[in-house]
Parts: sequence; structure tokens; C-alpha cells
Amino acid sequence: MKIRKAVQQDAKGIAKVHVDTWRAAYRSIVPDEYLDRLTYGKREKLWERSIPSGNVFIAVDSGGTIVGFADGGKERTGEYPDYAGELYAIYVLPECQSGGVGKSLFKKLEADLAEQGFSSMLVWVLADNPACRFYEQLRGVDVDRKTIEIGGKPLAERAYGWQQIGSGEPG
Repeated sequence: MKIRKAVQQDAKGIAKVHVDTWRAAYRSIVPDEYLDRLTYGKREKLWERSIPSGNVFIAVDSGGTIVGFADGGKERTGEYPDYAGELYAIYVLPECQSGGVGKSLFKKLEADLAEQGFSSMLVWVLADNPACRFYEQLRGVDVDRKTIEIGGKPLAERAYGWQQIGSGEPG
């Protein structure tokens, strides 16, 4: 498995991972109608706009297929002064989970944010997402909770935070 910075040509592969992982992870959480309306084309356009920021990393298998990605940067709301950076998204195809791909992506993004001068970060996660355990295993602490709406359904979200990043150890 290779972790590298994404380039424009990776947008299509990232979009596939994005849509496929949303449909797998959120099928019993987010309304089916919303998930069924997700398209590779729309997500590809989103990633074509996001990749130039330089904070998108991908995991590529030995055959050259993108199997996961992570994206992050400056904390977007300004409401969490103790958390300068933010992990915006991290997704790994279900068949590649539990093999260290997610942790490798997390560590690569964490190191990149630290190199940019961010000393801390947070991530927002749907509270019913089984991936909450992933962030807890990486020693993320409970920072906040809020309710968002996806597809007309109110959903609980949790923020996990890391006060010190870039030290070589999670959190």
C-alpha cells in the first residue's frame, strides 16, 4: 500500500471511494434516497476543486487502484480555538479496512498539517458511524456534539480532537 499526495488525475478514483464508502457506511444511518442520489460524476467535480488545496492524500494498492483518501486543513468554523486543524474526510473502501490503511492516511495528514504549523486538529463524525471506534483508538477526545441534517433527517454528530499532533504518535 502506498500513501501519496493526490493529483488532479486522481479525482475520479477518489470520487468512487467517496460514493462507495458513503453507501456502505451510512446505509442504515443516512436516508436511502440521499445515498442513492450520490453520483461519481458530482463527487469527481468536488474533488477536482479540492485537490489543488494540496491537503488530499490517497492510499493506492499494488495494482494502482485508489482504496482510500484523507483530506484536511484549517479548522473551518473558527469556533474551536484549541483545535487549529481539521480532518475534513477520511474514507477507506470496506474491503480494505482493518488493515492499517486508515491509520496510515490519518498519520500522513496529521504530519502534513503539523508541517503547515497546525499543532492540533479535530474531526466531525456521525455519532452512529461505527468508525467512531477508529478515532477513539487513535486517542481522539470528545470535543463537542451537534445535530446536522442530511437528506431531511436530523443526525447527531460528534467532534473528536487531538491537542498535539505531529509528534509521531496519534493525539
